[in-house]
Amino acid sequence: MISVTKLLFATDYFGDSLRYTKNARDAKNGVHEGAGPVVVWNCTRTCNLKCRHCYMDSNAEKYKNELNTTEALKFIDDLADFKVPVLLFSGGEPLIRPDFLQLADYAAKKDIRPTLSTNGTLITREYARRIKDIGVGYVGISLDGLKDVNDKFRGKDGAFAAAMQGIENCVAVGQRVGLRFTINQHNLQELENIFDFIERENINRVCFYHLVYSGRGTQMMDEDVLPEQSRQAMDIIIKRTRDFERRGLKKEILTVDNHCDSVYMYLTALREGNEQLAAQIKKYAFYNGGNRSGIAFGEVDPMGYVHPDQFTQYYTFGNVRERKFGDIWQDTSHPIMAGLKNRKPLLKGRCRHCQFLDVCNGNFRTRAEARNNDFWGDDPSCYLTDEEITAD
Repeated sequence: MISVTKLLFATDYFGDSLRYTKNARDAKNGVHEGAGPVVVWNCTRTCNLKCRHCYMDSNAEKYKNELNTTEALKFIDDLADFKVPVLLFSGGEPLIRPDFLQLADYAAKKDIRPTLSTNGTLITREYARRIKDIGVGYVGISLDGLKDVNDKFRGKDGAFAAAMQGIENCVAVGQRVGLRFTINQHNLQELENIFDFIERENINRVCFYHLVYSGRGTQMMDEDVLPEQSRQAMDIIIKRTRDFERRGLKKEILTVDNHCDSVYMYLTALREGNEQLAAQIKKYAFYNGGNRSGIAFGEVDPMGYVHPDQFTQYYTFGNVRERKFGDIWQDTSHPIMAGLKNRKPLLKGRCRHCQFLDVCNGNFRTRAEARNNDFWGDDPSCYLTDEEITAD
């Protein structure tokens, strides 16, 4: 995850303390030495929508063998013991779990910051108030465009209107809320509209995700944006983030799942002749360390299996029903886990010889394997040119 706002303006939001501390990049098992990783828990696979790019391949059905409340409370205890700083409840649709509020409240009382990734359609005003009272740090609501575009992606008419109501309910009670937007060929034209939308609706934050080829998202591999379109998207994101700052609008703008974005920002600053800004971007991007799946970021699926991230669930390192999360996370007996913690010698092709490898760390391995059938191969979504990645 890259904070465009941080790199451009040296601002300081909560997540920046986890992503941009000087010594964090040397940690092998968490966000920094003495702390565990940020953990995504896909707490259920059940969902009331059917999104085209869902990495969980979720449907409106009940799935067997998901962690029950007692098991989930023990799992949260184990995360607290390992000093996990953030637990992101995701799905499916996490609010379908009747014990969500109990579990989020328990995490907060264990000094783990609970956050929520949701489609927003189930957030009533009262539910939003209860989320805020518990201390949920952030609610991320997935939208992939405005009304017609979003409803087509979400597989349900009215999904946009229901999500809008959820957003309005969060804003009304003062709950920090943001959008999650996955860029692809079908919604690239919506980027400018999304910036207008978050200003109009008083939304605090937006995360622009790059498509990862996992679950139903694998079927969209050929609908991903082209390299020149990725560059165009970043130009819009940089321009609009600067405009917000110029006008005093405090919005946190991030991109997710493509660490060449920070390199592109650095190169853009150089092309503009702003060497001071370029140096600032390079410093923070170096601190960030690039993709840190298996290090500072991990995922637990609904049945308790531990994975490098939510998109790489075909590699499993253990189950929290059988071993504590921290023991699983530090165990390098699996070659993928061992490789992720020290991946640079394993990377191939453009990644291996890229001058920005210390900034990107090989980008996203799941896309490399999906496109090239090689986990350590090139990430096909790197849109930097050969000339840009080659040292002078």
